[in-house]
Amino acid sequence: MGDFHQNGNVATLHNLRNKSPEAMMQEVAHFANYRRIALILPSLYSELEKPALNHIVDELCKVPYLHRIVIGLDQANEAQYREAVQFFSRLPQRHTVLWNDSPRQRAVGERLKDRGLYPSEPGKGKNVWTCLGYLLACRDADVVAIHDCDITTYDKDMLTRLVYPVANPNFPYQLSKGYYPRIGDGKINGRVTRLLVSPLLIALKQVVGDRDYIDFLRSFRYPLSGEFAMRTAILPDLRIPSDWGLEVGVLSEAWRNLAPKAVCQVEIADAYDHKHQDLSAEDATAGLNRMSTDICKAIFRKLAADGQIFTQNLFRTLKATYYRTALDLLESYYNDAEMNGLTIDRHREEQSIELFAENLMRAGQIFLETPFEVPFISTWSRVNAADPDFLNDLLKATEADDAAIRQ
Repeated sequence: MGDFHQNGNVATLHNLRNKSPEAMMQEVAHFANYRRIALILPSLYSELEKPALNHIVDELCKVPYLHRIVIGLDQANEAQYREAVQFFSRLPQRHTVLWNDSPRQRAVGERLKDRGLYPSEPGKGKNVWTCLGYLLACRDADVVAIHDCDITTYDKDMLTRLVYPVANPNFPYQLSKGYYPRIGDGKINGRVTRLLVSPLLIALKQVVGDRDYIDFLRSFRYPLSGEFAMRTAILPDLRIPSDWGLEVGVLSEAWRNLAPKAVCQVEIADAYDHKHQDLSAEDATAGLNRMSTDICKAIFRKLAADGQIFTQNLFRTLKATYYRTALDLLESYYNDAEMNGLTIDRHREEQSIELFAENLMRAGQIFLETPFEVPFISTWSRVNAADPDFLNDLLKATEADDAAIRQ
């Protein structure tokens, strides 16, 4: 039986298996005649050396409706940039490799540093932000999709289903968020969503009370998915976190800037797997250790912006409530896995919960001790107001990098 449940907050668009992937792709190709569709791929150079990205590019070669693909390349020297350009050259669509570490890009970025508007740290957030700026400078896309480059189960139909709600002119959606089951290798995956975000939102509701923002986040089946699509009209005023809270940050912006009827979540795959981050329990600056802290900070910041007052005592209560809630949910996950012939390592899962509880407190302490921190990268509207020539110069720097290696 198909799942057609609606949560009442944001529309859930299921895959009820009544329309073929080919028919849906034809529809999206038709929509693309009126709403040009672009794709952003934020990538580390190291992803080029792994099989997942090679397969993703093979699948993208079969997509007829993409007007433009922008690959944001991080952590690459000139030789590696040249290799990346060659790697993506088989894409039949118009595409650009935006070399974030190039001397030209750094020189352009220095202008924003002088104005205090440059991203505070490198990472996925800055990469996506720069690619969005490049797209705005191109002025030729109406819809933009974003997904990660480490998806090992990628299929071109994932992208089609992701963009369908915002490309369809008969739908009201400005943003669509992908979701899917996180099952692979006989296990239930998605540790950060299952063991941190879900119980944290339940605990926040108990501790701080009813909040529309909390209900909004709880409406998403997989809030940490890296796959989302947006109308480009909302991009100039989008505030992107500079840390690993990008996915929660984008949803938070959707809650703040868009009506609930303008947001949806869409089922894009029957199975999904990607590169699994290490827990990195001994290193607070790496892996899921850092990610969990940044996600907590992103949620606390948004609640504070909505008027919630945080204190040390509140964070202590929140930690205790979260810990008990996470253990209760773990029991449900364990039983679900057992009934479906899957496995969960309860010892490792409880270790993760203990670490996430510590990081909840760490995030709270950072939040209290840095009241003047600017948690978001400046919007492109503000950048344009401060430096009206910046977007055009970003475009020129990217084109100059490309031209230099083709001589």
